[in-house]
Amino acid sequence: MAAITPAILSALWTGAKKNFNDGYEAVSAKTFFRDVCTIVTSNDAKETYDWLGDAPEMVEWIGDRAIKDIKAHGYEIANVTHEATVGINATDIEDDRLGTYTPLFRRLGEAAARKPDQMVRDLIVNGGTQLCYDGQNYFDTDHPVAANHDGTGAVTTVSNVTAGVGAPWYLLDLNSTLRPFIFQERKKVNLIALDDPRKSDQVFMKNRYVYGADARWAAGYGFWQMAHKSQATLDNDNLDADFEAMMGVQGDGGRELGIMPTHIMVGRSNRSNANKVIKAMLGAGGASNPNYNEVEVIVNPWLP
Repeated sequence: MAAITPAILSALWTGAKKNFNDGYEAVSAKTFFRDVCTIVTSNDAKETYDWLGDAPEMVEWIGDRAIKDIKAHGYEIANVTHEATVGINATDIEDDRLGTYTPLFRRLGEAAARKPDQMVRDLIVNGGTQLCYDGQNYFDTDHPVAANHDGTGAVTTVSNVTAGVGAPWYLLDLNSTLRPFIFQERKKVNLIALDDPRKSDQVFMKNRYVYGADARWAAGYGFWQMAHKSQATLDNDNLDADFEAMMGVQGDGGRELGIMPTHIMVGRSNRSNANKVIKAMLGAGGASNPNYNEVEVIVNPWLP
């Protein structure tokens, strides 16, 4: 049985960091949240997005500049601390069983990298019951659009939902810096250790060395105009209808937004349908598929 020395603890910490980073980097390279989110660096406990719904556009410069006043939507996203912690019994260190913990630290890194995808998955799945900047549910039939450019005048309602009973699929416009969703990062993932017997109650009271990862993140809704949810059967006709609906969405005052779906996101239930509708060159009977490679397919394992 080996004594627990500073050198052994240092070697344990070095190995823990390496295995954590290996797991984090392997999973991080496969995540989808960066593709569908505007990534925002946060400097406070929460961030307020007053400008949502008021994206600028270029107009002919005649006379003074046309300064666009930002409507105070007051949409806030509060940062949340996330953590995952593991403990190693002192007896395992004494018995030189540290090799058995390699997969655990790697798994810890994988879990840290996977969490943003899970957070954005929750946004997508719950988009029919959670509010976005205009006060409506993100996926809703009643998004308000005003008659005038300044948000005044008669209001009409616009939908970004297609009803149905099937597993949901989503058309997304990911052309712009501004994306359908927002991922907010206040504090990057950090791995820490409580392994000093002189300072750690865990070591002194429980004979256990503790290692943990933490981060401060949040996720919220961006522009509803850039996402359309459908529960209709995923086929060419329904894809065409939703594609046209997204392209036709206008802003206040009839302003053309230039929405162009670039991706379709599906879960496990619609993976095969998406491949047939988008990736197959030929349809039934050998006819050309009009939607071949029309958009990119994102298969999201977190969706049904």
